[in-house]
Amino acid sequence: MASHYFLSCFISSVAVLSIILIQTTPFSTAQSASCNGILVSYAYTGGTRLPPNVSDAAKQPYRFESTLTVLNNGLDDLKSWKVFVKFQHNEFLVSASGAVLADGTTLPAAVGNGTIFAGYPMTDLKTAVETAGDLTQMQVQIDLVGTVFGVAPPTVPLPSSINLANDGFICKKPTGQGKNVSNVCCTKDPKFKTNITIDDEFLPRQDGDLSIMYDVIRTYDSNYWAEVTIANHNPLGRLDNWKLSWDWMNDEFIYSMKGAYPYVVDASDCVFGKQGTFYKELDFANVLNCERRPTIIDLPPTKFNDTDLGKIPFCCRNGTILPPSMDPSKSVSKFQMQVFKMPPALNRSQLSPPQNWKINGTLNPTYKCGPPVRVSPSENPDPSGLPSNKTVMASWQVVCNITKPKGATSKCCVSFSAYYNDSVIPCKTCACGCPSNTARTCSTTAQAMFLPPEALLVPFDNRTAKAVAWADLKHLPVPKPMPCSDNCGVSINWHVYTDYTKGWSARVTLFNWGDTNFADWFAAVQMDKAAAGFEKMYSFNATALDGVNNNTILMQGLPGLNYLVAEADGANPLNDPRVPGKQQSVISFTKKTTPGIDVAHRDGFPTKVFFNGEECSLPSVYPTSSGFREVLSWKTSIVLSLLLVILMR
Repeated sequence: MASHYFLSCFISSVAVLSIILIQTTPFSTAQSASCNGILVSYAYTGGTRLPPNVSDAAKQPYRFESTLTVLNNGLDDLKSWKVFVKFQHNEFLVSASGAVLADGTTLPAAVGNGTIFAGYPMTDLKTAVETAGDLTQMQVQIDLVGTVFGVAPPTVPLPSSINLANDGFICKKPTGQGKNVSNVCCTKDPKFKTNITIDDEFLPRQDGDLSIMYDVIRTYDSNYWAEVTIANHNPLGRLDNWKLSWDWMNDEFIYSMKGAYPYVVDASDCVFGKQGTFYKELDFANVLNCERRPTIIDLPPTKFNDTDLGKIPFCCRNGTILPPSMDPSKSVSKFQMQVFKMPPALNRSQLSPPQNWKINGTLNPTYKCGPPVRVSPSENPDPSGLPSNKTVMASWQVVCNITKPKGATSKCCVSFSAYYNDSVIPCKTCACGCPSNTARTCSTTAQAMFLPPEALLVPFDNRTAKAVAWADLKHLPVPKPMPCSDNCGVSINWHVYTDYTKGWSARVTLFNWGDTNFADWFAAVQMDKAAAGFEKMYSFNATALDGVNNNTILMQGLPGLNYLVAEADGANPLNDPRVPGKQQSVISFTKKTTPGIDVAHRDGFPTKVFFNGEECSLPSVYPTSSGFREVLSWKTSIVLSLLLVILMR
C-alpha cells in the first residue's frame, strides 16, 4: 500500500509540474515546430499590487513580471536581433535581463507607447542546423520587471502586438496561448533586397544622420584602448559643444584619454567599489572616471598639440561638428581612451562596447542613437607610411538619426515681412516654449501681435508699447492678456524685398537674443518653388544643395564675419534696451528657371528654415497686400535696413 501511495504522490507531482511548465513555457513544441522562421513570444508570469493605494483604479500601480523570448527556427543566423513590443498600459520598465532598449534609453524608463529591445550581450542567434539544436545559441529569454497602471490581477496586461524589428521580415498576426502568452512567427520577406550574404561574419555599416565608430585599437588582458569617431553625414545636421554619454555594462572605468575629457573627473566609485578591491596595486589618483554613465566633452583648440591630451586627428574643436556640406574637414570628431575591464572579462579577446549611447549639443537637432552593431574591423592608413592599411582589433557602429521628440519645442523662430505690407508678422507665441508661470502675466494661446518694422530691433519686453500703438493705428485687436513672448534665443526675419518681371529678392536678418556666441554659424531655407531660381547672396556665402535637398539653400557668414555674437547692452545701458547680435544679407532669385512663380502669394517665403541644424518655428500666416494692411512705400521699406546699419556701427 505504501508503494502505491508513493507512486500516486509521484504521479500527482509530475502532473502538477507538467501543468506549471506548460503554463510558464513561452511557447509549446507544436508552435515552435510550426514556425520556420523567428518565433517571438511574450509571456506574463505574475504581478502584485504596489503602494500607494489610490482611489482612482486607473492610476493604481501594479508590479508585472514577463518573459520575452526570441527563437531562431530559420536557416540563417539572425544578426543583431531587435523586437518591438507594443505596450499599452502606461508601463514603466525597471529591468530587462539580456537586452537593452534600442533607442539608447537607460532603464528604468517609460515604455507605455511601445519600445524596441535589442540583444545584449547575446546579439546574434544561430540556427538549429549549425548548433544541433542547442537552445543556448538559438534562443534568448529576457526577463522583464516593471510597473503597470490600472490592470489588477488576475487581469493580464499583455501588449497589443509584438514583432521582429529587423529589416526584411514579415510577421504574422500574433496568436494567444491561454490568457498570459502571445506568440508571433516572422519569416523572411522574399521581396526584400539585401546586400548581406549568409556567409557574412559582420553586418554592413548602416547609413544615418550621425555615426559613431567604437574601434578597439589595442587590447591587453585587463584593459584596452578604444578610438571613438563621431562623423556627421546630414547636410544640415550639426553639433556645438557636444556631450557624449553611454552606459558601461560590466563595471569598466576610464583610466586615461586623448582628444577629449570626462565632464566629471572622479575615481571615488572605483576606490570604494569592486574595482578598488580587484586592482589593489593601481593608483586610482590617475584614473579619470569611474561613473557607470560617464559624460565626455571635447577639448579646446589650444590642447590640439598637447603631448598628453592632444595629438589626435580631428580632436580639440570645442565640440563643434559641422555638416559635410559646409566643411567636410570639420564634420568629424575623434578621441581615444584607455578602458580597464573587470572579471570575468580578463582576456584580451573578450571585448564588449558600452551601451545606451546619447549625444547632444547646444541649439542643435535632437539625435536618437541605436545600439552598437558589430561591423567589420575599420581600416586605417599604416602609420609607417607604407602603401597599406592596418585594421583595428574590433569595431562597432552606433547610428544616430535626427528626431523631434513628441511635445518638443523649437529653439529658433522666423518672422515674415514684405515690401507690399507695412506690418511684420512676428514669431509665434511661445514658439520656443512658454514661461513656467503665465496665469496672471500673459496668454500662451493668443496670436502674436503684428509689429512695425523697427520693433524687431527691440527686446520682447520692450515691444508692448509699440505693438499696442501699432494695433491702434491699424485698427487691429489687442488681446487681453497680451500674448507671451516667443522665448527664442535666435530669430530670423525673412523680408520679400523686391519683385519685378525677371526676378525678385529677399532680405535675411539673423538676431541672437541669447547669451551664447555662435561661431561658424549656418542657416538653411527650403523653398519648394523658388530654390531653382537662386542666383546669389551678397553678404553671406550661399550654396544650393544637390540630391534629396535640392530645394534647400545653405547660407553662412563670410570668412571673418561668421560669428553671430550674443545679446549685449546698448550704447547707454541706463536708457537703451539690450541689442541683439545680428547679421543681414540680401538674396536674389531669377524667374527664368521658375516660370509662373507667385512671389507675393507664399512662393517667395520658405517652407522650412534651419539654424545650426535646428528647425525653426514659422508663422502660420503670410503678409498680404489686401484688406486692412496698407501697401508699403519705397521710403518705408528701407526703415529696418537703415536702423540696422545705424545699430551695427
